[in-house]
Amino acid sequence: MAEPIRILLQTTIPPTPDDWHIGRFSRLAEFLGSLPGVAVTARDRATPFGETDPVLGGVDTSDFDQVWLFAVDEGEGLNGDECAALSRFRKRGGGLMVTRDHMDLGSSICTLAGVGEAHFFHTRNPDPDEAQRTRDDPYTTHIDWPNYHSGANGDFQEISLEGDPHPIFRRADGGAIRRLPAHPHEGAVGAPPDQPHARVVARGRSKVTGRAFNIAVAFEPGPEGGPAVAQSTFHHFADYNLDPRLGCPTFVDEPPGDGLRRDPEAMADTLRYFRNLAVWLAGRPV
Repeated sequence: MAEPIRILLQTTIPPTPDDWHIGRFSRLAEFLGSLPGVAVTARDRATPFGETDPVLGGVDTSDFDQVWLFAVDEGEGLNGDECAALSRFRKRGGGLMVTRDHMDLGSSICTLAGVGEAHFFHTRNPDPDEAQRTRDDPYTTHIDWPNYHSGANGDFQEISLEGDPHPIFRRADGGAIRRLPAHPHEGAVGAPPDQPHARVVARGRSKVTGRAFNIAVAFEPGPEGGPAVAQSTFHHFADYNLDPRLGCPTFVDEPPGDGLRRDPEAMADTLRYFRNLAVWLAGRPV
């Protein structure tokens, strides 16, 4: 019998009721925990910003096989010790999925070895392509670039796959996953030029400007460490984006949709993507 896959779902903020705390990813946690041979731990950080969290600071010596890191902070979420431990975790072969959101939301991940370099923010590690440094969403004017508008929260977006379809985007029937949850303020990711095992594997397209943008960067396991994925927004995984009836923080004021909930095929693609990530990050064949 194969060893269980031990997954840590972790936010970068302490428990905060009116924010994107780990309870707002409950559908993801329940789904992953329902998969055969998968054990899930879901938590917020247990210490204030600046103080080293006991789990994050020792994750490299833990028995977790993979970490799904939801960088929902405003730049102060991870300290140097925690970033170093996460980098050692991947270096020893652990799987890592790191996601953030628009502008500078989640920018504390920038110093994560390799994967942090794949995340572009407004004031930290900006996109090297100057043409991408423009505000894409004209409706929420207090949010500057990057903020790609792939659709309303609760709706789905059509994605395109880059190169040979990556295993994480494979349907059970062998076809390709083509739909994921939408969000009006997706962040920016790209393959670091000094990371030979990294490549862009999926792209979205703005429903406002038509501009294409990267959704996911995959890091194949190699000398740099275990498998990893850099993701453009944590809203691909949030309860609110799967079903807006589950609620959101009060500072979210854009009107939601319900396209994902009403489209069985789009929801199936999304859940299959969650499952594929868990399997691939564990180093197992999808």
